[in-house]
Amino acid sequence: MSSLRNIAIIAHVDHGKTTLVDQIIKQAKLFRENEVVATRLLDSDDIERERGITILSKNISINYNGVKINIIDTPGHSDFGGQVERVLKLADGVLLLVDAAEGPMPQTRFVLDKALQLGLRPIVVINKIDKPDGRPMEICNKVFDLFCELNANDEQLDFPVLYASGRDGWAVNDLEDERLSITPLLDAIIKYVPEPKSNPGPVQAQVATLDYSNFVGRIGIGRVYRGTLDIGKPMVIIKRDGSRSQAVVKQLFTFEGLERKETDKVECGDLCAIVGISDIDISDTICNAETPEQMPAIAIDEPTISMTFKINDSPLFGKEGKFVSSRQLRERLYKETERDVALRVEDISGDAFKVSGRGVLHLAILIENMRREGYELAVGKPQVIIKVIDGVKNEPIERLSVDVPSESAGKIIEMVGIRHGEMIQMEARGARQLLEFFIPTRGLIGLRSKALTASQGEAVISHLFDHYEPYKGALPSRQNGVVISMAGGRAVPFAIDALQLRGEFFIDPGTEAYEGMIVGEHCKDNDLVVNVQKEKQLTNMRAAGSDRNIKIIPARKMSLEQALEYIDDDELVEVTPLNIRLRKIYLKELERRRNKFNQEEE
Repeated sequence: MSSLRNIAIIAHVDHGKTTLVDQIIKQAKLFRENEVVATRLLDSDDIERERGITILSKNISINYNGVKINIIDTPGHSDFGGQVERVLKLADGVLLLVDAAEGPMPQTRFVLDKALQLGLRPIVVINKIDKPDGRPMEICNKVFDLFCELNANDEQLDFPVLYASGRDGWAVNDLEDERLSITPLLDAIIKYVPEPKSNPGPVQAQVATLDYSNFVGRIGIGRVYRGTLDIGKPMVIIKRDGSRSQAVVKQLFTFEGLERKETDKVECGDLCAIVGISDIDISDTICNAETPEQMPAIAIDEPTISMTFKINDSPLFGKEGKFVSSRQLRERLYKETERDVALRVEDISGDAFKVSGRGVLHLAILIENMRREGYELAVGKPQVIIKVIDGVKNEPIERLSVDVPSESAGKIIEMVGIRHGEMIQMEARGARQLLEFFIPTRGLIGLRSKALTASQGEAVISHLFDHYEPYKGALPSRQNGVVISMAGGRAVPFAIDALQLRGEFFIDPGTEAYEGMIVGEHCKDNDLVVNVQKEKQLTNMRAAGSDRNIKIIPARKMSLEQALEYIDDDELVEVTPLNIRLRKIYLKELERRRNKFNQEEE
């Protein structure tokens, strides 16, 4: 077998990992000269392409000068950080990508810390050198400072630095070098990333991540750490809890280019996909039946946020979706847990489920995928998962980073302070400020949209789970009440025009509404029930000038995440393939009053 290198690419979201991999694929000639190739090739999912983020970790391999290089593209967003930790176990080295203007960000710190703890050899790539506000030398010093902060060893501190433009497809060892191709980067990988250690002996392989196929079920993706994995030899699978059972591997695949290639044997150090073990899970060890030996377990991140998913029981139920029953919803949610180990699903009642994940985006991506598949459901407000440690209620605390124009910094500091945030760092970057805080996860819900409004859309916000701290008390809730429809039917321009002074509308004229549906935000702090179906009374008497021109302000449209962050405890987001609506849990006003009275009595 030719020599081998396993390398993971890690970076903060939007620092250019996937674009760089595109160029490596292109210049390694994995395609014919005349073949039409899509950009951001590894972002194969529709949502990944639309949002420009990597959600699922993916593996490819290239052959360069007789060396097989397995490249693992990892997610950059902190809500999917659990995957990064696990796939780093597959690698012997990491390519740390840092934006030449932004420098190290919270996710950079998180993934680098994990890589250094595993003893991986880093190569630093300062990407997007062609940015007009790029400052590569300064960023290089900041990366070195970060390595020192994270207690890197002497060998790791002596990291090679390359400068690149992933979009233009070149990398250089020195800024003065000629900018021709990505080859210097591939040479650096072969030079600095160690070959996998050859460990002869009984086979030992461990699963680090999962894939799922409707045809063959779960597929375990992992690495052979010792010996040779041979499909013809008897094997045993050892679960996380130490239980053992016979393992019948039906198919073995290695990664060749963008494809998986079936094989009978996988050598020590190579990555593979294992098909045929129905209950295969992350951290499972596959080993020789005669000398079974378990590998150390891989940690799986605990969820920090939960939401209630329930069937859609609004008056418009079943009109837009294909899958509307609780049985179909249950099947879909449990199927997702087969693929995503960071997700937890519990049955609450016959038609409601508690779904826990790593953050609002993590669960919003699941909901978005479900609505595209034809599901209708209603989702409650995100709730933070509280842990009791030594008899004290503890809540998750996140490290928040906000990059804003200097004139907006005061507003952001005030906004985070109200939500029990504590500033830990403030750094001037020309006309902008980088602010870092520790803030309860609860305080992040709804913060992004407010911060963007306060900074005229200029704020760049990222956050990352850091630790648990004792519960910090109540947070301020939404300031304004909502405007609620009192009846069913289409909204009429005449009615909306008459109500415009009362608040901001979320619906356009002609939109189908129903009793209890939220149609706007009230200008005061109480809820307002209105009739948006009220027609103008027509008479046979006409006076000149009595008909004024109706001018309706455009409705405020919310994305799924904005809607989830906006709602209060007594509200739901109704999600269908065609629409995202806001509604009260109790649709009738009498029921809402009775519920409020009962809560006050308690």
